[in-house]
Amino acid sequence: MTLHEDEIPVDETLVRSLLKAQRPEWADVPLSPAGAGTDNTMYRLGDDLLVRLPRTADKGQSVRKEQEWLPRLAPLLTSPIPEPVHAGTPTNVFPLVWSVYRWIDGDEAGPATVQDWAAFGADLAAVVRELHGIDLMGATRADGLSWYRGGSLAPCDQWIARCLNDCRTTVGSELDVDSLEQLWRAALALPEPSGPHVWLHGDLKPTNLLVREGKLHAVIDFGGLSVGFPDAEHSTLWDLPPQARQAYWDTLNLDDLTWARARAWAIAVGVSGISYYWHTFPAFVAECRARLRAILIDAAAR
Repeated sequence: MTLHEDEIPVDETLVRSLLKAQRPEWADVPLSPAGAGTDNTMYRLGDDLLVRLPRTADKGQSVRKEQEWLPRLAPLLTSPIPEPVHAGTPTNVFPLVWSVYRWIDGDEAGPATVQDWAAFGADLAAVVRELHGIDLMGATRADGLSWYRGGSLAPCDQWIARCLNDCRTTVGSELDVDSLEQLWRAALALPEPSGPHVWLHGDLKPTNLLVREGKLHAVIDFGGLSVGFPDAEHSTLWDLPPQARQAYWDTLNLDDLTWARARAWAIAVGVSGISYYWHTFPAFVAECRARLRAILIDAAAR
């Protein structure tokens, strides 16, 4: 499944060639597809390892961030996060950096795996509080740790306006895009965030939250790791049931301005996802549609 014009094709043969060249002791270990997101393709390597390869050249920066910072953040976090065990180097067949990580057992967060959504929301809030409380260790947004979701909303306005117009064409019959735009513009009119920059995971959606025995166990995919304002970190709450969302909010004691900005970021990610992936990634488009529906239902109830 190709998602980007400049994507580098990856298959098992290519992965085997990389392993043979750089980690020959793993070259004959069983290899199987382990999913693919918008930024990376993954293969499980034996029982204990995961190979992660960026889809495009610009995603290689995310791999470097994980290799540099995850070993420094892991000892400061209670929940498990990915552990890089090999920093793959570019080759003629795959001209990008890539990684091998320890495999973390767990299931994606969802109705079939989470026992108590309120407890799950509170546990996720505790993870976020812990991450946001870690010292920046000298890191700044100028150190390759700048991502749009850690900044302010205004620079995204022109881009999101185009995406909203695209959504009127594609999903306008099922979603109230005008109301979504009103919520977006109301957030744009709010004061700029003024708090300190913090560490941000950047994409705490259910597919990046692993569950064991019904509870939150681990957080994966730190490709969006950045330093910035925390508002956008909360945007994936609308991917969770209302009881999880409320428990998260109560645990962190977040204010109405933060709620409005986080919701605007959720709208931005949702409409841009529909616009960009409409013809290529229907499963991701479905996630975005569900998120936008939840935003509209939640907004109508407030």
